[in-house]
Amino acid sequence: MSNHAQTARNLAITVILNGIITIGQFVGGAISGSLALISDALHNLSDVISVVLAYLAHRIGMRPQTQKSTFGFKRAEILAAFINAISLIAISVYLMVEAGKRFLNPKEVDYLWMLGLGILGFIANGLSVVILQHNKEENLNIRAAYLHLIGDALTSLAVIAGAVCIWLFKVYWIDPLVTVLISIYIFIHTFKILKESVGILMQFAPAKINQQELIQVLQEMPEISSVHHVHLWQLADHQTYFEAHLVLSENLPVSESHVITQKAKQMLNSRFGIGHTTFQYEYLSGEDCNC
Repeated sequence: MSNHAQTARNLAITVILNGIITIGQFVGGAISGSLALISDALHNLSDVISVVLAYLAHRIGMRPQTQKSTFGFKRAEILAAFINAISLIAISVYLMVEAGKRFLNPKEVDYLWMLGLGILGFIANGLSVVILQHNKEENLNIRAAYLHLIGDALTSLAVIAGAVCIWLFKVYWIDPLVTVLISIYIFIHTFKILKESVGILMQFAPAKINQQELIQVLQEMPEISSVHHVHLWQLADHQTYFEAHLVLSENLPVSESHVITQKAKQMLNSRFGIGHTTFQYEYLSGEDCNC
């Protein structure tokens, strides 16, 4: 089985697992009156949607480039990660508001439903995390889905802990407290994905690459006197593009610029991981100076 086919299969399995636990937690939350259980169910529902989006985006991203879409479809996965992040942040804010209401008006909670479905959620999400473990570094889209599933496993643990506290100590404010903790965790981890996906969609330079250092490396080549009109961006999380005007030290024929191009490409790829480069060559003779 190819790596792409395996990733698609693993995403499909996680959708089924999360779909089952989401339905169970919604029903259990309604019966038990647990806001924490419903918040975990909403988190799981968002993950079902996010994994479905991740699956669809993964399939679209594998499509070859066309005359109309000359860059291909890899950015569909970044767009899916962005949508997932926005939805999770909205859910976390909603849950914090609902938890605030529950703090003011505490309600009795059936800890047995809360405990049982918390354990079931932890098992299902734990299996999903294990399934996607080997695919998590493929791209930002898969990593976002993987982080969501880890978050689900942790929030299920929080639900279990809350149920135990209600069982032993009859402190029902633990339920909204667990909800707040879940919401804060979702918000913090999702904001990182949102920031990274926005940076790629806005074609910002990758944070891991120092542009001045990159220019300096090029200017250290004896054939290049200066570099300007620089553009550095990411098409996807593992595809970095670079274009620039290179001013030559000597007036070389076009046939000789090929050697400089290959040398610069290899240097940028080995030093900065840049896989796609476009250079425009210029030469400024002393006669052109307005000194």
